[in-house]
Amino acid sequence: MSDRIERDSMGEVKVPATALYGAQTQRALNNFGLHRRTMPPGFINNLAMIKSAAALANAECGALPEDIAGAIQQAAAQVMAGGLSDQFPVSLFQTGSGTSSNMNMNEVLARLASDASGEAVHPNDHVNCSQSSNDVIPSCILVTAARDLHDNLLPALGELIATVQQRSEELVSTTKTGRTHLMDAMPLTFGQEIGAWACQLKECEQRFAGLLPRLCQLPVGGSAVGTGVNVPAGFAPRLVRQLKQLSGIDFEVAANAYSRMAGQDVPLECSAALRSLAVVLSKINNDLRWMASGPLSGLAEIELEALQPGSSIMPGKVNPVLPEAVLMIAAEVVGSDTSVALAAQSGSFQLNVMLPLIAEKLSSGCESLSWACRASAETVAGFSVNEQRIAASLAANPILVTALNTTIGYEAAANIAKRSYAEQRPVIDVAVEETGMGREELARLLDPYRLTLGAVTE
Repeated sequence: MSDRIERDSMGEVKVPATALYGAQTQRALNNFGLHRRTMPPGFINNLAMIKSAAALANAECGALPEDIAGAIQQAAAQVMAGGLSDQFPVSLFQTGSGTSSNMNMNEVLARLASDASGEAVHPNDHVNCSQSSNDVIPSCILVTAARDLHDNLLPALGELIATVQQRSEELVSTTKTGRTHLMDAMPLTFGQEIGAWACQLKECEQRFAGLLPRLCQLPVGGSAVGTGVNVPAGFAPRLVRQLKQLSGIDFEVAANAYSRMAGQDVPLECSAALRSLAVVLSKINNDLRWMASGPLSGLAEIELEALQPGSSIMPGKVNPVLPEAVLMIAAEVVGSDTSVALAAQSGSFQLNVMLPLIAEKLSSGCESLSWACRASAETVAGFSVNEQRIAASLAANPILVTALNTTIGYEAAANIAKRSYAEQRPVIDVAVEETGMGREELARLLDPYRLTLGAVTE
């Protein structure tokens, strides 16, 4: 491959002849390895969008000629349209401010704009006009997280909530054995059990909804340390107005740029909300796995849709593959939250220096959890209930004797439960012998569905 010579403030450097990027990107490639792990595509797309908005804002402020600003906008549109991912090869593990990625974008846009317009568009003087990596990269983290939530994760979560609610309503009176400590407990309905999942998921949705306004407050115009040096008056509000038009999201200028640049509290809050959703999805999918266990020696309360053979050696075996995939995603997101927490505390004075890592963890978490929500919805929608199995389990459950506590007392009820366990007999048969009460009255008191209704009604 032939090379060309590019120059920057440090001197000359060889760059592949076909590359759109320039000297500073090449220096980053020479310095930082792990080139398979680059910045997320969504982050690159949103960085180009910020550059487009900045170009127009600069033109409106008189900081850039309109023709150069227009050429930068057109170049940014090319990047946003896709197909140029190979021109953004900088490793995720780079300088902690993300300067290498910022300059990578500046150089690519400058080359595209120069080639298209015939003007000499400079990566620093023009594309980076009124900006610094120190305010652009934190802003891009927030923009990417906000768009990922708004466009992908929240719609997927909404689909899951709707599916769970629908199944809860379908199974509102289908009674099953409850379990605490993985041991048989008082009965409840599938509708009640699944309804708890819906409540947990709705609260996750509420956390994200409460977070979005803070994600939309950007430190644009803060420049190098938050003071706005070299930034013309009116630049920041014009930039966020353009972002709103391009994205459809109500971005605004942060009241305090220093806090958004020096700290990463809002991305950390976002990570915590992702972790909460991951934990809820773990609970739901573990419940599904347990309920489907067997089919002969497990609980076998439900049957999951058979999606693929489960073993390379055991014919006929079918495994809960989607729940297992979701559980792995959840484990990764929980681990990533720890990474974000450690990265967020790596701010000294006016700048955090683990910004690329935070960007990657939030972006991958949103993407993975969006799929996990849809996979969970598919699992919940597709399972069938083993009515015969749950009825048999209910009839043999000695814990039903709890319903007699207020009639015969705890000790007498405990004796009935012990005999029922020991003799492997239905609790009602033992209760008839122990209490002298009529079978009809005992059947009413021990009716599993009646026991799911809460307060006793006569």
